Amino acid sequence: MWRRISIFILSCGVAVAILAYMLFLIWDELMETLASADPRFLVLAVIICITGWWMRGWRYRYILDTLEVKVSLAFSTATILVSQTANLVVPARLGDLIRIFILHHERETPYEIGLSSIVVERVFDVLMLAVLGLLALPFVLGAPPWIYPVIVIPIMLIGIFFLVLVLTGKLTAQNRIFAFLLRMLEGIRRASLSLRSIAVLGVSSLLIWMMDVLACAAVALMFGQEIPFAVIVLAIVVGNLVKAVPVTPGGVGTYEAAVALTLMIAGVGQDAATLIAILDHLVKNAVTLAGGVISIVFLGSWVMSVIKQAFRSGGGGEGDGGTA
Repeated sequence: MWRRISIFILSCGVAVAILAYMLFLIWDELMETLASADPRFLVLAVIICITGWWMRGWRYRYILDTLEVKVSLAFSTATILVSQTANLVVPARLGDLIRIFILHHERETPYEIGLSSIVVERVFDVLMLAVLGLLALPFVLGAPPWIYPVIVIPIMLIGIFFLVLVLTGKLTAQNRIFAFLLRMLEGIRRASLSLRSIAVLGVSSLLIWMMDVLACAAVALMFGQEIPFAVIVLAIVVGNLVKAVPVTPGGVGTYEAAVALTLMIAGVGQDAATLIAILDHLVKNAVTLAGGVISIVFLGSWVMSVIKQAFRSGGGGEGDGGTA
């Protein structure tokens, strides 16, 4: 227990330290800029974020449908929002595991199928995010060499992952843990390896990330900053790929630093880049938090007990390791 608490405190401390340092550098400019900001673009950014969450809900519903788990769009969206809200306050993206328990509670979904659905979503998120970065790179002059491995390495790792999926297709196991893993891999294959799934998940993931980019563009316009679209795309790509490494809860601190650094490399001033990065993530997290609270009300009070059950499991999503 104390180990988990110390990890949580440490990760939160890193996030606070990064944000505090960034705010310290631009505090005077921040106050002046906020006073002249155009709130209409803030409203636009919120609307874009909300639209993006419904798109994520649609994609997750499609993934569950391929795994023969039938849910409504409202349920799939609410499930994601609850798990992402938890990710804002716990390290290592353990909030994702809440979905497994929600699906098991509401649809008696086997734990391995719940895990499969999350892995498929994450794989296409990272893959299409990296593809978007590759498309943007030729239009950003002066991109430093370190950005290329940040974008290319995830694509290579996902390529290896898909190769493993293909090679393990006919394996069987008597061991309980290996049998559970093989069932999970089979679920991933069912949801992601058909031509239709690749097309649907690929296109929908690209559109989802474009919503993220458009929200950041709206934040930039709120402060009167007209930044080339390709630069914003690259900043969002780098920020989210860095955020995928669970150093802090919700990627707070690391995301802002990565986005601001990328914007500055592309010629945006330090003050403007820092302000845009912080406000962009703040808006997105605020929408997520509000959506998570509404989703808990929508799903019912039982969700809180499911959340507690998920965290008592210690991040283990296996449960009993079998089919429910």
